[in-house]
Amino acid sequence: MSVAGVEGEERNDYTKLESKQIRQRSLKLLGSLIRPVRARVVLTMIVVVISTAAQVAGPALIAFGIDRGLPALLAGDWLPLAGTVVVYLVTGVIGATLIAWYTVLTARISQAILFDLRKRVFLHTQRLSLEFHESYTSGRIIARQTSDLDAIRELLDSGINQLVQGLLYMVFVAIALISLDWVSGLVLFGALIPLGLLTRWFQVRSQSVFRDTRTASAKLIVQFVETMTGIRAVKAFRKEKRNQAVFGGLVEDYRAANGKAIGLFGIFDPGLVLIGNVALAAVLLLGGLRVASGGIEIGVLLATLLYTRQFFAPAEEMAMFYNSYQSAAAALEKISGVLEEKPSVPDPTRPIDLRKAQGRVSFDGVEFAYKTDRIVLPEFDLEIPAGQTIALVGSTGAGKSTLAKLISRFYDPSRGRVALDGVDLRQLHPKDLRRAIVMVTQEAYLFSGTVADNIALGKPDATRDEIIGAARAVGAHEFIESLPNGYDTDVNKRGGRVSAGQRQLLSFARAFIADPVVLILDEATASLDIPSERLVQEGLQTLLADRTAVIIAHRLSTVAIADRVLVMEHGRIVEDGTPRDLIAGTGRFAQLHAAWRDSLV
Repeated sequence: MSVAGVEGEERNDYTKLESKQIRQRSLKLLGSLIRPVRARVVLTMIVVVISTAAQVAGPALIAFGIDRGLPALLAGDWLPLAGTVVVYLVTGVIGATLIAWYTVLTARISQAILFDLRKRVFLHTQRLSLEFHESYTSGRIIARQTSDLDAIRELLDSGINQLVQGLLYMVFVAIALISLDWVSGLVLFGALIPLGLLTRWFQVRSQSVFRDTRTASAKLIVQFVETMTGIRAVKAFRKEKRNQAVFGGLVEDYRAANGKAIGLFGIFDPGLVLIGNVALAAVLLLGGLRVASGGIEIGVLLATLLYTRQFFAPAEEMAMFYNSYQSAAAALEKISGVLEEKPSVPDPTRPIDLRKAQGRVSFDGVEFAYKTDRIVLPEFDLEIPAGQTIALVGSTGAGKSTLAKLISRFYDPSRGRVALDGVDLRQLHPKDLRRAIVMVTQEAYLFSGTVADNIALGKPDATRDEIIGAARAVGAHEFIESLPNGYDTDVNKRGGRVSAGQRQLLSFARAFIADPVVLILDEATASLDIPSERLVQEGLQTLLADRTAVIIAHRLSTVAIADRVLVMEHGRIVEDGTPRDLIAGTGRFAQLHAAWRDSLV
């Protein structure tokens, strides 16, 4: 399934074919999760069968004690009644012990499945291509890892227990009731008709209702996460009231969805109670008449009443299971949709190892479109010799960043090929690709940890001397040393301890220590003020030396260090030359340079 397919799963108007496909996909995922723990599942089933049988034996033993033990005791023989009491206590102890064991076993199975599923979602979303993450919002991914997994956890922790124990209990009770008195058994089976109709009505109505509650819950989480993530923009543009209205509407939708679910239970639960009470009254009436006529004994009547009452007791718990099941099924549908996503940039089946990359980049007849009806790069050809620094200049939407993403293989071309040293990037071994090509973007993201840890991301086995050397090379050493703990300073979430310009310098150090043969700077100096930019210019000279470099920048001061400038418009190169030659001309770059020079006066 594509990203569009996953987006579609936020809908509720599935066709029958779509619903069937989603259900099959969910069951396939569930089967793969259960397979590693199937031995423990079998053991748990055996334990629950024995424990349920021990619990159901109680009323039959009471009947035996009343009808056989009491007359024997009146005749002076206490052994039958004492034996019944002992057996009753033993079955009670066995049932309680096995229930405790069953609870532990199901908890371990539940945790194993949840661990597996949580790990799968995390690893798979990491493997997916940039296209997925640019289309699938972070809030929805968080919803998959939080509310959806919580719904599945609730089902595994308590819902399955309710189903298995309740269903087995009802089956064993029915068998015991028929064994004691087949007439009471017929009454019970007669009650199953309205019980089945009521349950079916509940299932049909609740299926869409519970999917609505999961969708409403996910939208709430998405809105909250995106508001908090973009809180600076919210504050800057005074969007608090608008967000309040949007969030209030989503809360109201969630309340309405839950209200519908509660309304269903308002009909279902009393219906269960009514059917159970009518069945119990019928058994009491028929049994009382038969006791009066000598058809059955009083102990058997008491046992049939107890069994009839016990038969309907798990029904409400099973209804609650269906609640958990519907929520978990909707959650599993969404999670399975994410796990079915295929990387749009797949790893090669027979990768080619690049022993020693030189850094020559070429575009051969490349055509690329994010959407089929909007081509960004039409029939694009370009040759970048190894070791050359080129600058991409052009208006917004000209295709500069797209070019950088294709070189980094965040995307694959729709047609043609992008090659490194003559090897198509689609055939290059991933480890060689990531080692050879590094991109530094405008968003210099820092992870929680120390300054040294963040620099070492470019080379995980780097020594402290190498880390310091990389920082010195890009002009970051002095400000790092001024931090409270130097290189061991915790930068906090998203680099809160350092300024935007300092974060960019750290990203340069990270790229320097990675030592790629091709370096891409996508608006990488945009966060720097003029003094910081001048400081980093020297670092850039060191960073770009002896490697192929592609610089995307609006600041022409950064462009000046390039060997070659490419001016792009509408996905095509309209000017190509050295900065000096283009400035001396009358083309687009000369106009840009003149405007920039005038702005400095």
